[in-house]
Amino acid sequence: MGLSSDSAGLDASPSFRISQASTPEDLAAVADIFTAYTQWLDLDLTFQNYAEELAKLPGKYVPPTGALLLARDSTSGEVLGCIALRPLTLGPDYAAGRDGVRFCEIKRLYTYPAARGRGVARALVRAVIATAELEGYQEALLDTLAKMVPAIQLYKSEGFVETERYYGNPLENVVYMTKKLG
Repeated sequence: MGLSSDSAGLDASPSFRISQASTPEDLAAVADIFTAYTQWLDLDLTFQNYAEELAKLPGKYVPPTGALLLARDSTSGEVLGCIALRPLTLGPDYAAGRDGVRFCEIKRLYTYPAARGRGVARALVRAVIATAELEGYQEALLDTLAKMVPAIQLYKSEGFVETERYYGNPLENVVYMTKKLG
C-alpha cells in the first residue's frame, strides 16, 4: 500500500508517503517509533505485553488481518510517524448484540515532533481505516488518554465516537472510541 499525502486529499508540504512496514529496516523503524511513543507516554504498558509485542514485530500486526503503516518523507525517506492495526476478539460484555461483527483495534498512532502540523497523523488514520475496510472489518476500536486532546479531536473529526471500556485497561483517564466501518 502506498498512499501519498496528495492522494489522501491533504495539503501537506513537503509530501510524504504511507506504506506497509515490510522489510527488516521498516520493522526496525517501527520499533524505534514505538519506543519513542512509549517513552513519550511515560507509562507502564506491561499489561499490554508491550515488551513481547516489540520483540516479535510484526506479530499481531501482520497483514492481511493487521497492518503496520509508516509515513515517510517523500524526499528524504525520513520516518515521520506510524500507526498499527490488529484483529480484536472482544469479551461477551462488549460484543453482546454484535454477533458476527469483525472488530479491529487501532494502536500506536505516533508522529515524531518534527513531523507534526503536516497532516501526517490524519493521513495515517485515514490509511489505517481504509486498510481495515479492505480487510472486511466492520468496527474499529481504540483507546487513548484523556490528556491527548489533539488525538481525541482528530479521531472525532474522522468519525470516531466515545464508547464504553472494551478491555481490561488498568490505566486511569482512558478514553475508548469506536467507528463503524464499511
